[in-house]
Amino acid sequence: MLRLEAVSKTFQRRGCPVVALQPTSLEVNAGEYVAVVGPSGSGKTTLLSILGGMLAPSSGKVYLDGQSLYDLSVTRRTQMRGSRIGFVFQTFNLVPYLTALQNVQIPLYLSGKSPREQRRLAQAVLERLGLGDRMQHKPGELSVGQQQRVALARTLANDPALILADEPTGNLDPETREQVLQLFDQFHAEGRTLMMVTHDPAAAARAPRTLRLVGGGVTELSTVGRVQVA
Repeated sequence: MLRLEAVSKTFQRRGCPVVALQPTSLEVNAGEYVAVVGPSGSGKTTLLSILGGMLAPSSGKVYLDGQSLYDLSVTRRTQMRGSRIGFVFQTFNLVPYLTALQNVQIPLYLSGKSPREQRRLAQAVLERLGLGDRMQHKPGELSVGQQQRVALARTLANDPALILADEPTGNLDPETREQVLQLFDQFHAEGRTLMMVTHDPAAAARAPRTLRLVGGGVTELSTVGRVQVA
């Protein structure tokens, strides 16, 4: 599913190079659930952005399903993100003036589906996440937990094989946090590949595999099956 070959990322800050990710080779098979942990500033979000096709590495190759992401045109890479990858963020990024249903329809609209199909698919995923009676509510009319579930529904709308989550439980109360982690367990059971950046040890413990980033360097804390880091 995912493969990094000697991938690194260096930024320029005030004319000085800052290494965000040291040369890293990483392989994650389809259907694996991997937690990425480490202190703030260690490169976790940088790694996730590179994996998701949103941030070109300074060196190395990133492969998704055998295709080199950053050798694709911007248009083709955008299409692959939309059809193969779902993103979950700590901030929900919901459009405040749209209903829950309309928010979930956004990626379906961008993928070119008809209005009828958009509505059908969005309704189905909202009902699955227990929001069948909240479809016409705007974000400001929903609880924090309900907003996160709308964001998750939007992530699932195009049925992505890969979900990349950046601190998905960071703003949630314990009960809602557990609900979200249970949904992640379900996504994993369905055969989706999950990569979750988290500061939460209990959340990380839900994943069978854990990678740790410190100073842009990746080490492996636990392994079940084949996750390779070099």
